[in-house]
Amino acid sequence: MVKILERTSTQVATEMAATAKKRRIGILGGTFNPPHLGHLVIADQVATQLGLDKVLFMPDAEPPHVDRKLTIPAKDRVAMVRAAIKDNPRFDLELTEVERGGRSYTYDTMVQLTQAHPENQYYFIIGGDMVAYLPKWYRIDELTKLVQFVGVCRQGFNRESPYPVLWVDVPQIGISSTMVREQVRRGQSVRYLVPTMVDLYIKEHLLYRD
Repeated sequence: MVKILERTSTQVATEMAATAKKRRIGILGGTFNPPHLGHLVIADQVATQLGLDKVLFMPDAEPPHVDRKLTIPAKDRVAMVRAAIKDNPRFDLELTEVERGGRSYTYDTMVQLTQAHPENQYYFIIGGDMVAYLPKWYRIDELTKLVQFVGVCRQGFNRESPYPVLWVDVPQIGISSTMVREQVRRGQSVRYLVPTMVDLYIKEHLLYRD
């Protein structure tokens, strides 16, 4: 009996040591059509509060639930994300879904990433409004074994979920990609809504004009 307890303790210690050595990586997925300051605030706050080593911005290849008339090529969205995050060494791009093409299930993406990078422990960041939809996510029970979900608190949404979610309080930034696109379409300024380099990219490539 004593030997079994000693062996179990050793196994637990080994598992804890392995977990401690893993890099803590946040994943912030989305359309980023375009990326705005709200995205950056969320990523920075989650990284700081949870002590993450990196936050990877992961653009969709084919944005779900978006009017195709408003969709721009992935290459432009990737270029804008790259411009938006370049000044923060804690931020980086994850192009798995863009390179795969088409619509992706988060489960398939995270299987691919965890197999390719077993040294990482992933924290998947979602808005508080999305937490209620987790039961409808593809293979959610298996997905929760691959990632730790992080819920970004938003006013009007409770913190209840049948799945383990880490909650992070983030300053409320009333900016959305829809708002930015509408401002551009109307010929209005988006300065201070998006990073300067994103603003310049939108103007240079005449995005969201109609």
